Parts: sequence; structure tokens; C-alpha cells
Amino acid sequence: MRNLKSLLFIGLALISTSLLAITPAPPSLGAESYILIDYHSGQVIAENNADAPLPPASLTKMMTSYVVSNELAAGNIGIDDEVTVSKNAWAKNFPESSKMFIEVDTQVSVRDLLKGLIVSSGGDASVALAEHVAGSEDSFVDLMNHHAKKLGLNNTRFVNTHGLTAEGHQTTARDMAILGQALIRDFPEEYELYKMKQYTYNNIPQYNRNRLLWDRGLEVDGIKTGHTDAAGYCLVASAIKDGMRLISVVMGARSEEARKIESKKLLTYGFRFFETVKPLKANTEVHQTRAWGGEIEYAKLGVLDEIWLTIPNGKRQKVKANYVVEDELEAPVSKGQIVGKIFFQLDDEDIAEVPLVALEDVPEGGWFTRLIDAISRWFSSLFD
Repeated sequence: MRNLKSLLFIGLALISTSLLAITPAPPSLGAESYILIDYHSGQVIAENNADAPLPPASLTKMMTSYVVSNELAAGNIGIDDEVTVSKNAWAKNFPESSKMFIEVDTQVSVRDLLKGLIVSSGGDASVALAEHVAGSEDSFVDLMNHHAKKLGLNNTRFVNTHGLTAEGHQTTARDMAILGQALIRDFPEEYELYKMKQYTYNNIPQYNRNRLLWDRGLEVDGIKTGHTDAAGYCLVASAIKDGMRLISVVMGARSEEARKIESKKLLTYGFRFFETVKPLKANTEVHQTRAWGGEIEYAKLGVLDEIWLTIPNGKRQKVKANYVVEDELEAPVSKGQIVGKIFFQLDDEDIAEVPLVALEDVPEGGWFTRLIDAISRWFSSLFD
């Protein structure tokens, strides 16, 4: 690898609008576990006990809706499908759970069931959707665990679709933050349901239990509440301010009011003392390097995806970036092939690193090109 080389990002050289460069410690919360992350960068802003396995209660329904949304996107089910309610999904089977009050042998559309699942947190809706997608709740749970593994929810295991306490049914605050990030990113249309404050089904008003949706001090648009005696009061929340989106997770709070207050503390802290910056746009070229034996002489290097960083307010102009690139790059080179790294630093500390990749294919050149390059490399090696 070559020595570090500096990059100049004009976008980060702007004068910060914040005059306060002090970042206080995050607030201490009255909850068993919590975490605050930046949606775009995935960076953790605050956390405590975030990897402790805990019962998720109705936060489980976030994964239930994720699987249903995936099946809708794949065309395996339709939003207007009529679902016949079985005895397993009967509202009376969930005396200790929230429900949308569906009745046996009635037909309910997937559209209405999703509202019942997300807005009113219906345990009955979760089973009805599971049976429609997979034939049985057990088979649907297999899909939930498959997607959990795919998303990297390493400390999560689902046993049911609704979140009532069961042996082995567990997750962590960190995993729920990752799941919230996936919901927003992968299924933005379905995510719109998470900000609904109320709806009516069968002449029964249904109200969202996420009280932060009514908070005028924050632009909260989701995500999910949960409560059982074993789990305590839980809330995954997401809010936007000036283009910055944060996701907070509070698990094991003492009351419905406490989970709201503690979640607001986290979100307020993040928005007040941090900002999200985008130093590199997708397909940004930062360097060119010799592609030996290639059809073109130099390969363009950079990033294929947008790069986001979360930094303390007032320090935007202090972000620096360096890159390292492989000494020898030989054709053929594929677009997206990793050829080095870009390191972002703040106050002489690494805050992020991303792959440096080829931005285009470099096919292997003809025999004459390869011969000339081989001779050039041989002469160059004599002077190394």
C-alpha cells in the first residue's frame, strides 16, 4: 500500500454556522437499554447496554411488517388481497395484547391489516397477515428470522409475530435500530403508515400509541411502541430535522410516559449537538491510478455510493480525509472492485473508513499493450 495521500473536500471546508464546539456527554436515561443512531451514516451517537438481549414486546411487529412489505415488493401477495380471518387470528385470542378487533371468518384486506398491525399494534392482525403470507404463523416466523439474519440482527430471535412473552423471543436495542433503518430505507411507501396517528376499522377508532407523533417539538414520523410486564415500556422512534434523520431505541422504561420522555431526550440531544454531512456523492472520482495491461491507461477511483458522516456541531471544517491505494493494479479491473481505502479523520482521530473502488471496468488490453506495459514495469522495478 502507498503512503497516505490527502483529499480536499470543498464541501467540508464550509464555515460552520455553530459557534459552540463543546459536545456534552449524552443524557442518562431511566431505561434498561437504549441507543441513538444517525439513519444515513449508521453512526452511534449514544448508547447504554445496547447489546443486552431483552424481550421486544410489540417491537416484534416491525419485523412482521418488514416481511409483509418484502412479500408485497416481490409480488407474492397484493395490497388488496382479501384475507379470511382464522380462529388463530381471532381478536379474543389476545386478551393481553393490542388488537384491531377482527372477527373469525370475516375478510379483511392486506391494506387494512397493515394499518391494524402498525397503527393499533394488533396482535390479531399480525397472525392474519402471517397466515396469508406463509400459511401458518410458525412458517412466517422462519421468514422473520431469515430476514433478521440477512439484516445483521445478530442478537435477535423471533418465536412469534406479535411479541407476547415467549421463551427465546429476544432482541437488542442495537438490532432494533438497524431494523428501523431497514424499514425506512427498503420500504418507504409502507413506512408512511408508521406516522398515522389514528384510523377507523369496523367503526372502532384505532389510535397510535407512539405519543411522540403528537409532539410539536420534534418531527417524529415513526416507529413503534411495545409493552409487556417482562419487557417494560419500549419505543423505537425516528425524527427528521434539517435533512438529518435520527433513530432512537428505548427498552425497559418504567411507564408509557417515561418511554416518551426518555426517547425525546435522546433525539433532542442528537439534533442539538450533532450534524450529518455528505463529503462524497455517489460516483465521485478522487484519484486515478495506472492500470497495467489495460485497454485504458489509468483507472478512475472513488466511491459508488453516497458517503455520510455524523460529526459534532461546529467541527465541519475540521474533517480531513486521506486515502491509500494498492501499488499494483492489473487489468482486467471490474467496476466496484476494491483497490484501497479512504479514511476520514476529525481532531487526528479516525471517525470512518470506506472502500476506495474502481468507478469503471478496465478490460485487458491487446497483446502489444500488455507487452509494452510489462517492459515498462520491468524498467521501473530497476529503480525502485
